[in-house]
Amino acid sequence: MLTLYGHPISSFTWKVLMALYENDTPFDFITVDQNTYADFIAKWPMGKFPVLIDSDRGRMITETSVIIEYVDAYYPGSTKFIPKYRYDALEVRRWDRVFDHINTTMSKVVVDNIRPDGQRDPYGVEEARRVVHAAYGVVETQLGDRAFAVGDTFTMADCAAAPALWYSTRNVPLDGKYPRIATYLERLNARPSFARTVKESAPLFHMYPGA
Repeated sequence: MLTLYGHPISSFTWKVLMALYENDTPFDFITVDQNTYADFIAKWPMGKFPVLIDSDRGRMITETSVIIEYVDAYYPGSTKFIPKYRYDALEVRRWDRVFDHINTTMSKVVVDNIRPDGQRDPYGVEEARRVVHAAYGVVETQLGDRAFAVGDTFTMADCAAAPALWYSTRNVPLDGKYPRIATYLERLNARPSFARTVKESAPLFHMYPGA
């Protein structure tokens, strides 16, 4: 049995949830909060979620991309997250990292919202916005006429893109400069696996410190 430790409004948790929902993979979800944190930290002292536990195989898998590749290998479904051919697989992993980079950089803007007065970092926030806009430009070019991040097939890169762009565009707006990203995000938002992820998280959006 698979058990996923995460949080409903965590963008990186969304990345894995989208992959699990994409293939209707059975799993239990445990929200990491004040009631479950001790159990979680005992399993993974680094404290970063999500973490996947596979009790049938006695395995613990950490890091979102590794979790998705693990599920792809041991619990495969109709959607293949990593292509068969090596170059295509490398491209998926490359763009997966780009979207994770957007996600991580954007969080600098979000975290600054909850810093105490006098401890905010306006320079760091502006630099983060600059980096995200630079990444938007790279993604805009990459998308071209593609339906998804790497060609016309949904992959792990799109699992990374959906939460990264959903959150980042709320904190670092597209400002009408990236029409391909806007269209791509509409396509991702309409995908049932991501729509379900967002809908189930909605009751806790009030906890999110960003825009």
